[in-house]
Amino acid sequence: MSTPPPDSPPRIVPARPEALRLAGLEALNVGEGSLFVNIGERTNVAGSRAFARRIVDGDFDGALEVARRGVDAGAQAIDVNMDEAMLDSEAAMTRFLNLVASEPAIARVPVVVDSSKWSVIEAGLRCIGGAPIVNSISLKEGEVQFLRQARLARRYGAAVIVMAFDEQGQADTVERKVEICRRAYRLLTEEVGLGGG
Repeated sequence: MSTPPPDSPPRIVPARPEALRLAGLEALNVGEGSLFVNIGERTNVAGSRAFARRIVDGDFDGALEVARRGVDAGAQAIDVNMDEAMLDSEAAMTRFLNLVASEPAIARVPVVVDSSKWSVIEAGLRCIGGAPIVNSISLKEGEVQFLRQARLARRYGAAVIVMAFDEQGQADTVERKVEICRRAYRLLTEEVGLGGG
């Protein structure tokens, strides 16, 4: 490797257009020209009886086939949810995502780690090498918990979906939705350092 002459100016880093940058093994950039992102829901035990049956029965090869068919059919990301009463959700999430990571045809797309339990989301994040999406966080348990989860998501390289809930409950009017989402956006961009341009 050669060293540049001492009087050479530093390389100027080119500006990148603003975009949501996700990744499995391949990058998925969602920007101004993007129409929508097709998220496959067939790997969600609440959204697919066939997938849920395979997971509950321990047929992880069959569950991988469900994921592969979703990606082959055009899913640009897969939503993985293991919230089922008959499952150890953390163990199922970990096992399935570790298997997904070994299947390049599936692992090429980003994963949406979906759960109502943060421990399950974090178990999933530990298995993913790309830039996933967390579904979801909210202000329901207060700012301290919201910021803790958002900082962990950022540490794992994840984007976040925010639900319009706060300490008073779910937003039920347009005004409340805007109020909660503005508050969440401010916290995410100013205190956590996520996105926001």
